[in-house]
Amino acid sequence: MQDHKIDFVISWVDGGDPAWLQEKSKYHAVGSSDDAKERYHDWDNLRYWFRGVEKFAPWVDKIHFITWGHLPAWLNVNHPRLHIVRHEDYIPREYLPTFNSHTIEWNMHRIEGLAEQFVYFNDDFFLINTVKPQDFFLQGKPCDMLAFQPVVANPANPVMSHIYLNNSLVISKYFHKRENVKMQPGNYFKFGYPCLYFVYNILEMMFPLYTGFYTVHGPSPFLKETYRTLWAKEEELLDETCRHRFRNEADVSQYLAREWQKLSGEFHAQNITRHFRYFDVQSDNPALIKAIVKQKAKMICINDANAPIDFMQAKKQVAEAFACILPETSSFEKR
Repeated sequence: MQDHKIDFVISWVDGGDPAWLQEKSKYHAVGSSDDAKERYHDWDNLRYWFRGVEKFAPWVDKIHFITWGHLPAWLNVNHPRLHIVRHEDYIPREYLPTFNSHTIEWNMHRIEGLAEQFVYFNDDFFLINTVKPQDFFLQGKPCDMLAFQPVVANPANPVMSHIYLNNSLVISKYFHKRENVKMQPGNYFKFGYPCLYFVYNILEMMFPLYTGFYTVHGPSPFLKETYRTLWAKEEELLDETCRHRFRNEADVSQYLAREWQKLSGEFHAQNITRHFRYFDVQSDNPALIKAIVKQKAKMICINDANAPIDFMQAKKQVAEAFACILPETSSFEKR
């Protein structure tokens, strides 16, 4: 039984919209910013996200669809469970316009009518099998997994390496690593966690300071209260992050909020990797296509990595796979 209603939030950008491109061209990502073209690819598979929600998560109360202003031509904007949220509807004016996903994410708690419990989706996260409310929340607490994993210096994506470290630096201000493990050992060494992360957690106890965290790059369950708490404690840092037009190495990401929930003990420990698969898209994607068609998980991430690929071929493969399991038009599409 779910204790409260649960909303879904999804952010989307049409990277081919001429008006958006013109607005974006007025600003330039400089120095330590990330404006990779992969950030804005339009895979034209959003309709399958809505079909997946309708088929596999009919219990969701409301869908809050975040957009710069553009909308898919096929979207039924009058659907009673759909709330169209433009950036100016909830992001403070001083942060606009923004092309930084962190600005979009750090202000989600301001969305009018958003439930206290919500699940945040990037537009590359999809449902491909039945999910239940308890996959995301139990007794009013987010379901998540508490595990250490060192931040690595990734020259292919240096901005993200900085951001992960920034998150850990904030955490270290408020939580002592070894004391936190003693406070909630059952959440670090939960029966059912993958063996790898048992080992990580044991090995990490050799180091007194935080080196980083493992967070599934998938749908994120959040409490609005977590956002309110972090804005109260780190307003200057979050304000600086939100003023960056593009993703910047000085940012902190919304994964900080997930780690905060876990280290505060305000979560339900669960092996959330069991029902999730992650894929970096290649020019040819047999494993990804098989996972979709055979519905080998409940949720997947189709990550458009910072690497050159045959985009049109990959796009066609993914669309055909989704059409196999979600061929029927949803009520979120115009008839």
